[in-house]
Order: sequence, then structure tokens, then C-alpha cells
Amino acid sequence: MRSIRPRRLSAAAAVVVVMVSAALSGCTPPPDTYVALGDSFVAGPLIPNQSLSPLGCLRSDRNYPALTRPRIKVTKFKDVSCSGAQTDDFYAAQDVTPGPPNAPQLTALDSQTKVVTVGISGNDIGFTDIVKTCALQNPFGDGCKADYVRNGRDELRERIAAVAPDVLRSFRDIKARAPRAEVFVVGYPTVVPASGNGCYPVVPILPTDIPYLRGVAQALNTMIAQQAATAGARYVDIAGPSVGHDFCASATQRWVEGIVPNSPAAPVHPNGKGMAAYADVVTTAINRVVTA
Repeated sequence: MRSIRPRRLSAAAAVVVVMVSAALSGCTPPPDTYVALGDSFVAGPLIPNQSLSPLGCLRSDRNYPALTRPRIKVTKFKDVSCSGAQTDDFYAAQDVTPGPPNAPQLTALDSQTKVVTVGISGNDIGFTDIVKTCALQNPFGDGCKADYVRNGRDELRERIAAVAPDVLRSFRDIKARAPRAEVFVVGYPTVVPASGNGCYPVVPILPTDIPYLRGVAQALNTMIAQQAATAGARYVDIAGPSVGHDFCASATQRWVEGIVPNSPAAPVHPNGKGMAAYADVVTTAINRVVTA
């Protein structure tokens, strides 16, 4: 008796079977989008070229997310970072001039998000404005530390502690809204020299204030790293790699501009060299984890 062999499916029929099987099993496409969230240290104000959507966010197409995107395994990219952003702007539209407003940043996240980078909280404590204020001190006065440390209380460290719950909430909400994503929390670079007493009068911050501002910056990064760990996100340190590239470094070595920028960038913010260097660090961190 002749055995009966099953007929082979045509290629088209096989595709249909696979699609139906996937639908019946509830399969969804793999995540494929990189979303960048954050403030001006992410956006790259005044670094050419500036985005027009919206112009008031001062978002560069050469910031570290834009430079990271082609080097990681994603197919889509959303950069919603915006200069001036605070943690509140993750949840509500941020008014910028010129407008229109920047949409709540967390709305960029969904189940198709594969990678998230986020840098936030410097504006919550007013760090850049603090540095600028310290640069305007009377050279014969007591310096800016006296403005913030009184009667044994350090106002800036209190601000850092006060914003920690908001930072933790935002990191947790990122993971909730992008449940299949790897989340990378990027700290702030070394802005104030990691040693010594600064470079007065090139950057006119009194030598007595430099150690204090250095400590505040370190405390801010420590808080961010702690909240990232608590939320189950990955912290990316760029302060360490940027030591020696602070606002007192030579023009060829500087990754952060001083009060009066020498290259296209906002005062006390990363320049193009800095963004390229941070992209190297962020790319390496992502590719250690996201391999497919």
C-alpha cells in the first residue's frame, strides 16, 4: 500500500500560517524606538543645528541622543528633550519661547519603546543659575557659599534632597509607560573642575566657592544615581569620563563652556565636543545591554 505524504505548503500559505499563529498567540512586534528625554544638558542649546520643533527647546541635531541613535540597534528615534525642562515637564506641556509648547515628555513613550535615555533634575535645583550667580560675586566679598549655607543649613543640598522623590517618580513612570524598554539615566558632566580652585578670572567664580560648587554637583549626581537604582534603571556616569574637560580646560579640551562661551553653546553647558564625547559613553553603555 502506497504511503500518503503530507503536501508541502506553498510559501504564501506558510506566511499566512505564521501570521495567524502570531495573532492567535497574542504576539506583538518587538520594540524598535529610542526615546530621549531631559533638559538642556540633553538638548544642546545653541549647538548647530537647532531644531524647529519647537525652536524654544533649543534642541540640537548634534546632541548626544542624535549622535547615539545611529550606533545602537533601533529603527526609530524620538528626541523630546527641551532646555529648561524640570521633572514637572514630563507630565505637563512646557511653555517655551518661541513656541509652540513642548508636549509632556512622557507622552513620547509607549510599548514600542526599546531604549530610553533621560537626564533631568538640574533645573529643579537651579544648578546652572547657581553657577552664574556665583560668577557675579564681588571679588572682595565672602563668595556665594555664604548665600546658600546659613546657620548650619545648606540650602542647595536641601533642594537636592527635596527633589529626589520627584526624580524617583519620573524614573518609575518611564518604566511603567515603556515596559519593554531599557532605561538609561545619564548624569551630569563635570562642569566645575574636579580639583583645584578654578580659573578666576577666566571663569569669574571665586577660588573659595569652587570646592563648594563641586560638592553640590557631586551630590546632585549621587542623588540621581540612587534614584535610578531604586527605580531599576541603569545609571550612566559621564562625570568621570569628563574630568579634565570642565569649563576651565583649554579650548581644545573643554567639553563644557564657561560664562562666556568660546564655541557655539549656551553658557555653562556642553559644547559640540562634549556632546560627541558623551555620545561615546552612552552608546557603549547601551550596546552592553541592547544587543539585538
